[in-house]
Amino acid sequence: MPNWTLNEIAQAVGGKVFNSEKTDQVTGVSFDTRTLTEGDLFIPLTADRNGHDFIQSAMDKGASATLWSDPIEHAPKEIAVIQVEDTLKAFQSFAKDYLNEVSPKVVGITGSNGKTTTKDMVAAVASAKYKTHKTSGNFNNHLGLPLTILDMDRDTEVIVLEMGMSEKGEIHVLSEIAEPDIAVITMIGESHIEFLGSREAISEAKLEIVEGMKQGTLIYPGEEPLLETRIADGWVDEKVKTVKTFGKQTGVDLYSTEIETEMKQTRFKTNQEPDVACTLPIPGEYNVQNALAAILVGETLGIEREAIYEQLSNFQLTKNRLEWQDGVNGSVLLNDAYNASPSSVRAVLRYFKGIDVPGRKIVVLGDILELGDQADTMHRELHEAIDPDSIDELVLYGEFMKALYEKMSGKMEKSKLHHFAGDKDKVVAYLKDTLQPEDTVLFKSSFSTGMLEVVSKLSQDEKQ
Repeated sequence: MPNWTLNEIAQAVGGKVFNSEKTDQVTGVSFDTRTLTEGDLFIPLTADRNGHDFIQSAMDKGASATLWSDPIEHAPKEIAVIQVEDTLKAFQSFAKDYLNEVSPKVVGITGSNGKTTTKDMVAAVASAKYKTHKTSGNFNNHLGLPLTILDMDRDTEVIVLEMGMSEKGEIHVLSEIAEPDIAVITMIGESHIEFLGSREAISEAKLEIVEGMKQGTLIYPGEEPLLETRIADGWVDEKVKTVKTFGKQTGVDLYSTEIETEMKQTRFKTNQEPDVACTLPIPGEYNVQNALAAILVGETLGIEREAIYEQLSNFQLTKNRLEWQDGVNGSVLLNDAYNASPSSVRAVLRYFKGIDVPGRKIVVLGDILELGDQADTMHRELHEAIDPDSIDELVLYGEFMKALYEKMSGKMEKSKLHHFAGDKDKVVAYLKDTLQPEDTVLFKSSFSTGMLEVVSKLSQDEKQ
């Protein structure tokens, strides 16, 4: 666990220290009093609420110092205070300064889907040769990224940073903080189209990941014309020295061959290693693309291919991504309800259709959010990815899923098709009544729909 003196922090953020006699150093950083631990530096952020209002709670939890941008006469006298103009900018400057001090290789990862899985794969690959630190969970925004940096040990050699966004300019900020040596774009999909308006605008926002680079390496899906066109037009020339591409067929640097998918794992070969198979401990052909990106990162870091494949065969996926769980009534749950886009829903449905299971197949889909004016259309078009003959029941939840329900009403027997508007407990109750031994249930939804609560209430794992 890193620690810093007050003077080190003040110098990094351009602040002034008060009450320095109260402590000499801090041993952690927190902007949330619910997770703050003794010895932390408290970061009182100002957004919907003024974080300075929570200073007493922070002191009660053991904060040893705080940043402070409110009038200094309102600052506490019981702990050390570092006065700054803007606590958020100071927090980010602190992280950037510490990153420069430790000076690890920085891998930044963004994309419409697959960021977290790719992050987990890349971190596993990098750890074959280097001490590696990665984003925890989905701490991938303007707060989570600096917190991830400040949580790394001083002897870290590679840091893997997931970079998320909801609107233009956000990844630019993250890239300027992180200054990635290697940048990965997983794919361009429809996520956040509500705020950006088009896939073209999404591709431009994702390319912001190179704006903090200094002649680094960009790894991206070479079969994505929205990226290919912009890169060919010189969008990245000033920042990127090397580009590497991955995909599904010839024309890119690394592409997959001979993919075999099973219920809980996936095997594939590549054009560069045509006689050697790589086995992933997760299902889904679409995850091969994430693995190809991780292979190219490993190659860039100077890791042998044999070691890369070994690490990929054992990597640990972040919770709630394609996670198998024992369910009620002897059922089996496949939990992929942490995030969703039309592209990722189609991909997981293709995988689910292709696996053999001992009992019935049940698909539970919740609303896909942040699609704006295109929400009804994009939900309705999901019918193309659903084969009524390959599933036994389709359970839809949420306001937008009504569009898909209406479309599927003409394709499925009424007894197999169900829609629940706004009460998750009704979904839980229905599934508890209907699930049988050896049923396999896929859950896919955007996080904010609360579908994870449904999974939790149906999971035997959670009850133990």
